[in-house]
Amino acid sequence: MKRNCFHQSEQRRAGPDGGIYVWSELLRDSSPPRFSSFREAAPPDRLVRTHVSPPQPDRIEMLHFRFSTVLKECFQATVKRPFPCRTQESWYPAPRHHRCLGSVPSDAAAAAAAAPRRTAPCAAPRRSYCVKTEGASTVELDEHLKKDGAEGDKRRNPGILPSLEDLLFYTVAEGQEKIPAHKFLTALKATGLRSGDPRLKECMEILKETLKKTPDGVTLDRHLFKKCVQSNIVLLTQAFRKKFVIPDFQSFTSHIDQLYEKAKNLSGGQVADYIPQLAKFSPDLWAVSLCTVDGQRHTVGDTKVPFCLQSCVKPLKYAVAVHDHGTEYVHSFIGKEPSGLRFNKLFLNEDDKPHNPMVNAGAIVCTSLIQQTASNAEKFDYVMSFLKKMAGNEYVGFSNATFQSERESGDRNFAIGYYLKEKKLCAIEVTCESASVMAATLANGGICPITGERVLSPEAVRNTLSLMHSCGMYDFSGQFAFHVGLPSKSGVAGGILLVVPNVMGIMCWSPPLDKLGNSVRGIQFCTDLVELFNFHNYDNLRHFAKKHDPRREGGDQRVKSVINLLFAAYTGDVSALRRFALSSMDMEQRDYDSRTALHVAAAEGHLEVVRFLLDACKVNPVPKDRWGNTPLDEAVQFGHHDVVAALQQYQENYNPADGSDKTSNEKNLDSLL
Repeated sequence: MKRNCFHQSEQRRAGPDGGIYVWSELLRDSSPPRFSSFREAAPPDRLVRTHVSPPQPDRIEMLHFRFSTVLKECFQATVKRPFPCRTQESWYPAPRHHRCLGSVPSDAAAAAAAAPRRTAPCAAPRRSYCVKTEGASTVELDEHLKKDGAEGDKRRNPGILPSLEDLLFYTVAEGQEKIPAHKFLTALKATGLRSGDPRLKECMEILKETLKKTPDGVTLDRHLFKKCVQSNIVLLTQAFRKKFVIPDFQSFTSHIDQLYEKAKNLSGGQVADYIPQLAKFSPDLWAVSLCTVDGQRHTVGDTKVPFCLQSCVKPLKYAVAVHDHGTEYVHSFIGKEPSGLRFNKLFLNEDDKPHNPMVNAGAIVCTSLIQQTASNAEKFDYVMSFLKKMAGNEYVGFSNATFQSERESGDRNFAIGYYLKEKKLCAIEVTCESASVMAATLANGGICPITGERVLSPEAVRNTLSLMHSCGMYDFSGQFAFHVGLPSKSGVAGGILLVVPNVMGIMCWSPPLDKLGNSVRGIQFCTDLVELFNFHNYDNLRHFAKKHDPRREGGDQRVKSVINLLFAAYTGDVSALRRFALSSMDMEQRDYDSRTALHVAAAEGHLEVVRFLLDACKVNPVPKDRWGNTPLDEAVQFGHHDVVAALQQYQENYNPADGSDKTSNEKNLDSLL
């Protein structure tokens, strides 16, 4: 076989633009030139721009460097910085270490150096990319990169919310560049949080200091707002996203206010007069305060007036005893059953124990179990510290006048006298607001909702709520458990401590009492509360539609219902549609475009779904969406001929006057199954 021999031939030529070019050919012996390239002669520190001659018969263009290799290396290299395009410079500047691909005589190189360079004006900024270069150009590129990065951030920021603080600002500002501080505080109050909440202490302190430094002392821009809220951003984000246990707190509190006004109009009852200090309270006093497990607060009425807990302290003393000693030890001295007797009867059960901790006899034993080796003063201070923790360090005081009044009026026998040695605990003073936080601590499993501190063990809270449910309302305990169904404890001062487990704690206070020693207005409020909301322990949370559930965001269930229905139609899930129909779901629900499940099923070509909706559910076969399209139009548009035939058949039998099928006017349960 004859071996091919190649040699290279080069010729210098003048280009049309005055540049010096080299014509290079790789020739094979006894054959015309087959490979050629046309490149510009340039100084060795410039990257050569190669011009390839147009393809001709038996001639293949060849570059002296392989483009594929160069491109591969460029794409694999880490892009370091954009390369600027400046006027009066070569299109493709190259690093100094690049060499000219090919050799030219020295006179040609000199001529090329003297010739004008090819330049191209930059009509608009253009970005190309290269790897890191050497020399002085590095500094210029760094400066250009910083400038370009800043401009890029400026362009991106308006469309992207980079932080929760920004999101919160735009939520409150509603399109404004600055927001007044009072607007933020008003929006915060609408979520149920207070500016005095201990969890927001840092935020409020920074806000106060920041407003002093602003020119007007009122408004905040985005940067100042972020500075104020960043320390408590998680809690604030939960509040404004309605992630608390009561999402629509304003709507809920409006109902509470209505129940308050309804109970306020009640008359009747008598203020306890066997204790002189209690007899001094006005019968017109009436207050309701609530605190949720997330720390949402609402008060209405005379909530700042201090009053004594009286018997409302009994479940709290019991909780402290169980927290310290455990359930078994405490109930080795005290029973768990309702007594059926008046609360002040010193009567024991068949095991010679007080019936439960909610009667006076049980309270005597319960108090004696707390700090058994301590003095009365130390024991009192110990219980007071517990109560203050439960109240989130809000007002908890002591009424010495009430204590002295009770001691003077209650010494009918030795046992009562012994009990009255512990009467200091019944004379503990609270306000409606601080007592509601105590109740919320019980509702929250022993963790104070406004401080986050665990005060009581879960075991102590569970047992306390169980006894409050069965024995907390004196002789009215059975009736209250039947009608209200919530743990509670009443006192002769007119207070009712009500706990909605895992939701909230409520304190009602009004001095007038009924014949059983319970607040008249308080009983009415609790009864109305459970009639309006499904807070009763045995309310069905899924199917009792007549009651409100404040734990669900408004409209949430309807939205989920529409989504589930349309998605089942989209996927052709007839089994899911059967379940929806059997649960009495409206199968003709529409989305925001007024499209029904029949529209979706027809557009997707699910004939079985279409027949089920028309046969079993008897839906309207000709509903129109916002564009005036019917399910038949959808089936025609997407070419589902079997669905078109089925819809046409049903439309012939459909009577728009009564919205029913002419051949059948009743739903057959068997067809759903």
